[in-house]
Amino acid sequence: MKLIVGLGNPGEKYRGTRHNVGFDCIDYCAKELGIELNQLKFKSLYGKGLVNGEQVILMKPLTYMNLSGEAIRMIRDYYKLSIEDLVVIYDDMDLPPGKIRLRQKGSAGGHNGIKSTIQQLGTNEFNRIRIGINRPEPGQSIVNYVLGSYKPEEKEDVSNAVKQAAKAVEAWTEIPFIQVMNRFN
Repeated sequence: MKLIVGLGNPGEKYRGTRHNVGFDCIDYCAKELGIELNQLKFKSLYGKGLVNGEQVILMKPLTYMNLSGEAIRMIRDYYKLSIEDLVVIYDDMDLPPGKIRLRQKGSAGGHNGIKSTIQQLGTNEFNRIRIGINRPEPGQSIVNYVLGSYKPEEKEDVSNAVKQAAKAVEAWTEIPFIQVMNRFN
């Protein structure tokens, strides 16, 4: 069983913001893979399905970004999943819009959702797919930037990155994550 978690903030207020690109990716995966996000439990909205013969859970924590790790730990503990069966998808200001980067471990890099996940799981060694959102202009608040909408010229690049991340998720149902990294990085 594979657990694919997209980070974001719940509610209409945050829909379409840079910080919610993880949620956007889960929504896209759900549509493409035919998995309905219809279960509310573990402080999250999630759905289960079969992809390439592999049981898959797509999940959006409803804890708000800073407490995402709580929801991830709850569902992981319930299903007794190994850390290797988890991938977390989230926004990254160190990548330009349209770029994705896959890693098997790393620091939180200032991302509060990842900081919470590392704290709750007790390790920084878990699979991740980072989706680039770029950095704010000098002098612009980081909070306002990540909770803001994309510039019109960024939308197509971000949409393409979400699609690439979804393809990486699907590939992971067939091959080890290290091979997915080699294919998509």
